[in-house]
Amino acid sequence: MRFEIKEKTLHFKQPAGTSRGVYTTRRSWFVTLTDDEGNSGVGECAPLPNLSCDDIPDYCDKLDAFAKVLCDRGELPIDDMRPYPSMLFGLETALMSLRPDAHQLYDTPFAKGMEGIPINGLVWMGSYDEMLSRMEEKLKLGFRCVKIKIGAIDFDDELRLLALIRNRFSKETIELRVDANGAFAPSEALQKIEQLSRYDIHSIEQPIKQGQWEAMARLCKDTSMPIALDEELIGVNDVTRKEELLDMIRPHYLVLKPSLHGGMKGTREWISLSRARGIGSWITSALESNIGLNAIALLCADVYGPKISFPQGLGTGQLFTDNIPMPLKITGDELWTGE
Repeated sequence: MRFEIKEKTLHFKQPAGTSRGVYTTRRSWFVTLTDDEGNSGVGECAPLPNLSCDDIPDYCDKLDAFAKVLCDRGELPIDDMRPYPSMLFGLETALMSLRPDAHQLYDTPFAKGMEGIPINGLVWMGSYDEMLSRMEEKLKLGFRCVKIKIGAIDFDDELRLLALIRNRFSKETIELRVDANGAFAPSEALQKIEQLSRYDIHSIEQPIKQGQWEAMARLCKDTSMPIALDEELIGVNDVTRKEELLDMIRPHYLVLKPSLHGGMKGTREWISLSRARGIGSWITSALESNIGLNAIALLCADVYGPKISFPQGLGTGQLFTDNIPMPLKITGDELWTGE
């Protein structure tokens, strides 16, 4: 095999706001593998700045070294790559797509264009009026599950937004999820969750910053609303450490992003370990282009399908003005693949 690495900067259609800051561009590295038969496969390596455990200054050099090992050996050095999940995910994707039907990866009804994957609509942080407008847009598009980023504007305004939605739509009509991205202090988190629970919220992602296992365990024990872990899983790459985290915190859900949480292999490990403990999960993208989104959706269909009913977080392919064309489309509140 031979490889080529190209860097690309993607541009958001509108600023993507979280409690950690606002994204206007997104940098990704695309690895193309080519074999002697002329087959080629592409994978996306896309660490998130100041969040990914492999967001390192010499990222491209490290990726180049792993790609050389892959081409020399014909297989990935999985154990060596555990601390570098975005690189692992991209190289896994490139290797798996090194075939004539490169867009499929897995043999599932979704991969064949026979069924879609239900997804949540995503409302990014902004001013109250901006978030209300974005919420209205998602409802008009037919989404039955909407995730709202919270923690950046006044909390009372966020509650007011949720109240407006619930006054119009019951929980049977619209499922609401909220994502705090670690915005709450441990001392205030339980009270804020209690206020949020008045609006029939399905779950809250990462209410406090990661790394506070004891505080998060208390929250999961005492909460009036199911808690999902996201950032908490970043950098927890060893299987034994994963078991320790799940057994101590006992969350209700995991929100899994292959680029952040161990590539495809690591994501499957998290799902297996959580299932054994009665913990739910769903898969979401991490602001990748359509290359990464396609691979994540195919993995999702293989892990949870067929006939997935639980909404996944796979709609971010619409975010960029200069995305890479792929056979993906959103129809209503479902992601489909196929020409």
